[in-house]
Amino acid sequence: MQRIVLLTEGFTEPETAKTAASVLRYRREDVVAILDSTQAGRTAEELLETGGDVPIVASLDEIELADTLVLGIAPPGGKLPDTWRPTILTAISRGMDIVNGLHHFLVDDAEFVQAAERHNVELKDLRRNNESDIAQRKDLNDKCLRVHTVGHDCTVGKMLTAIELTRGLKLADHDAKFVATGQTGILVSGDGIPMDRVISDFVNGAAERLVRENQHHEMMIIEGQGSLAHPSYSGVTLGMLHGFFPHALIMCYEVGRQWTKGVEHVPVPPLAKIFELYETMASIWRPCPVIGISMNSRLVDEAAADEEVVRMEKQFGIPVCDVVRHGPKKLIDAIVNFNQRRLASE
Repeated sequence: MQRIVLLTEGFTEPETAKTAASVLRYRREDVVAILDSTQAGRTAEELLETGGDVPIVASLDEIELADTLVLGIAPPGGKLPDTWRPTILTAISRGMDIVNGLHHFLVDDAEFVQAAERHNVELKDLRRNNESDIAQRKDLNDKCLRVHTVGHDCTVGKMLTAIELTRGLKLADHDAKFVATGQTGILVSGDGIPMDRVISDFVNGAAERLVRENQHHEMMIIEGQGSLAHPSYSGVTLGMLHGFFPHALIMCYEVGRQWTKGVEHVPVPPLAKIFELYETMASIWRPCPVIGISMNSRLVDEAAADEEVVRMEKQFGIPVCDVVRHGPKKLIDAIVNFNQRRLASE
């Protein structure tokens, strides 16, 4: 078992530190502490809404027996903060492996490489890949259900929804596989491809490779990336949608989100328009409906969340729930029922 320190210095809040939050949610037993000198003395639960009493500390000097430093943020552009370099070098000097999900690759940084060689530690760049195949739409097993989580924007819960649905399906005795497509999902699950770092011609092919590698399962629940409505990241979203060739979609959205993440002067289009966009682009070759809605209601109280569920189910006529607040059962039932109808019609 690893003993992980999550580095979030200056960014310990749920959106930018979503990598740290996800590790805390799904690998809590491996985490020793969070490193952020600006929030020392507080706990993970206070700032990241998960992780319980995992302490936030100011220095590596306060931590014993840790063997891995995870860079716990996912900022727009994925750049390494310059102020983090001394902390990373200190961790390396203490024999700690470094796990990095940013676009700045540590193995291409001479200072980090030299330090790692000197102290015999590993630099793990989660986004590094050598994908070079184009999609061929061959050898796909349609007996395996492919459900893809998609979003009306970035950072709305596509990965969390996919993990929670996979866990719930397994508990209901279904052979379900979570398919990771981003650095945080890979860190949580141990496999996958970082789709936002794949050369554009090969995004569809990389998605198709993940299908072939996992289609021996009964179901694949595929983590979404970006949004078709996002002016910065729509390219990878579309490539994944076509490469994974899903049978059905789960729409993820955040209650009250009006402006696009990272480009806050751009409004988020109406959800009905986004539904139409996804179903159109996913249904070029065969129907691919949105069969459920995963509602991120963390910014509203319980009463408002419950009202939103009623409103959305009336508007769209499909199950709606917050998989954290309400549990994922509604969406799990929607997936199972859809698959039964699909297989019966073949």
